[in-house]
Amino acid sequence: MSNKIVTKFGGSSLADAGQFQKVKSILLLDPNRQYVVPSAPGRRFKEDDKVTDLLYRCCRQVQAGEDFQDTFDLIAARYMDIAEELGLTVDLGAALDEVNERIAAGANEDYCASRGEYLNGLLLADYMGWRFLDSAEVIKFDQNGLLDAELTNRLMSERLADGIPTVVPGFFGSYYDGTVRTFSRGGSDITGAIVARAVNAAVYENWTDVSGFLMADPRIVDNPREISGITYMELRELSYMGASVLHEDAMFPVHKAGIPTNIRNTNNPTHPGTIISLDLPYDEAHPTITGIAGRKGFCVISIAKAMMNTELGFSRKVLSAFERYGVSIEHLPTGIDTMCVVVAGDAFAPVKDKIINRIVEATNPDTITVHDNMSIIATVGRGMVHNCGTAAKLFGAMSKAGINVRMIDQGSSELSIIVGVDDKDYEATIKAIYGAFVNQ
Repeated sequence: MSNKIVTKFGGSSLADAGQFQKVKSILLLDPNRQYVVPSAPGRRFKEDDKVTDLLYRCCRQVQAGEDFQDTFDLIAARYMDIAEELGLTVDLGAALDEVNERIAAGANEDYCASRGEYLNGLLLADYMGWRFLDSAEVIKFDQNGLLDAELTNRLMSERLADGIPTVVPGFFGSYYDGTVRTFSRGGSDITGAIVARAVNAAVYENWTDVSGFLMADPRIVDNPREISGITYMELRELSYMGASVLHEDAMFPVHKAGIPTNIRNTNNPTHPGTIISLDLPYDEAHPTITGIAGRKGFCVISIAKAMMNTELGFSRKVLSAFERYGVSIEHLPTGIDTMCVVVAGDAFAPVKDKIINRIVEATNPDTITVHDNMSIIATVGRGMVHNCGTAAKLFGAMSKAGINVRMIDQGSSELSIIVGVDDKDYEATIKAIYGAFVNQ
């Protein structure tokens, strides 16, 4: 592994000229920071627009036959203000004119949205005096719109092999024919991870506006502890529940390459942030749990039938009903004569009757019960396997708080305990679990 560092800066980190200056000072602080992935400019203040949102608006206005020029002028002004304040020499006017013409000619949504990162990359490359590499040349998607990870890795590795400091704009690549294709929102995280894998970086630094991860949602728990170190497996469990400042798909390229990720704060660059790594040794000073996260709005469909375990193909018949109507399964806690299927409520509601009718026809159950408005909360930690009584402490805390447990699901890895509670008990459950393990 090299000593090179790949950095990615989010939209809030590059929202205006002052933020660009912070980014430059961070990059110059360590000569190993040789590759940078910028996002499009984010909000400068609460009521401000993100540039990407404005670009999507331009696209929609053209599709509706409306004049988009006023919207585009707002975009152009953002970039011109940054360039003027920083004294840049890049021919930004020509680049903006090309984007304007392509949008007016009916460019697709992916092209329009990608120009936020593209233009910001041009500015940052000029400001740093670094090379600019168009991501469309090296990040490739197949005909189904899926990332061709191996081709992308080969192309990126070849282009960056000379070691020249380079700016690679985030969020987009292209199909094999060169047509621009974007990742989902937040996809600059994925670009950064791709670059890190391609150069076999020592670390991938993801700079944002928070100083790493917290053990719980600060809107629910007052001043939750910071997480200094976390494994990719733990992060996967927590980010599934929405507790991540990192795009979930961005974990895979660096995870595969064994490269640690460091979440850092552009506005507080001396803070060490959170390190995410392949493996971390168990440390007795580390709390039993690493973090707590959850989501509301689930449904639990409970199917009961005597001697269910002896009926071949029962589970397959149940699950095929959900598959037929395009509803993904979240969890499957089961018993000898019961089977529970946990699904997202908003996906299940429109096809609820069809799925239930199909299950009844296929399995002839004794009863089917639907529990709406359920929250799923995951308590995650590599220390759980080393500490006896973890589950007892968790459920004891919930019992003391008067919370009724509707569902329990523990993975075979013993990395997490997942509980289902009524939505009304969501915040109280997180507070109770956090208090039991942290406020001891």
